[in-house]
Amino acid sequence: MTGTTHASPGLRVLVVEDEPSTREELAALLGGIPELAEVVSAESGEDAVRLLGTPAFDAVFLDISMPGLDGMDLARVLSRLSAPPAIVFVTASESHAIEAFGIGAVDYLLKPVRPERLAESVTRIVRQGRGAAEEEPPADGLDVVQIEHSRRTVFVRRADVQFAEAQGDYVRLHTADGTHLIRMSLSYLEEVWAPAGFVRAHRGYLVAAGWVHDLRVTSSSGLVACTPAGDVPVSRRHARALREQLMEAARSGRLGRAAQ
Repeated sequence: MTGTTHASPGLRVLVVEDEPSTREELAALLGGIPELAEVVSAESGEDAVRLLGTPAFDAVFLDISMPGLDGMDLARVLSRLSAPPAIVFVTASESHAIEAFGIGAVDYLLKPVRPERLAESVTRIVRQGRGAAEEEPPADGLDVVQIEHSRRTVFVRRADVQFAEAQGDYVRLHTADGTHLIRMSLSYLEEVWAPAGFVRAHRGYLVAAGWVHDLRVTSSSGLVACTPAGDVPVSRRHARALREQLMEAARSGRLGRAAQ
């Protein structure tokens, strides 16, 4: 079953969701966004595939856990089109985020979706279509990082982050209390956090010098920087700069303490 909601002139999008009330709510929210011209709904992956012969969609908002052709499989089908639509996953779990961005998703929304978060995704789709950068890093120097979860917003202080790990288009921030996934490039984080003592330890890792209590050579990983939140691999390329940064932290009395 499909449905159509018309909005003002703009993009044509498809909503793929097997749960009727969620599908209707998402379509209604999208229908109220000015940048969208038409919102079409599909109740399954198979239903969505049948709609691909109609005029092209600019974006597809799809659930992951669906019977039959699930969201990940459908996304792979869409990515093979000659003019693939932007893909936004709308799901109840964070567990597929890395795979989703590996497929090329523009965004990954957690249910229940807040209207302002949905509007942000549409903005990213519009900017992507114009060739602008997709990445929208938080402002204010990133002293505090705001991270959206399904029903809450978490604020992570930079001083609490012991190391950062690149995961596709995301970065996983490691703290004493756990980890947090945020959409951002590691290179951008390195640029804005370098003055606070964050240094590249490996192609895929940044470490806060103030949290490193020692460097150690292991049989499995080679040289690692040890922090309370875990060990960080150190590549040969970055070992010298890291050692210099740790020496500076030691001279200033910051070694083994949080980066402020």
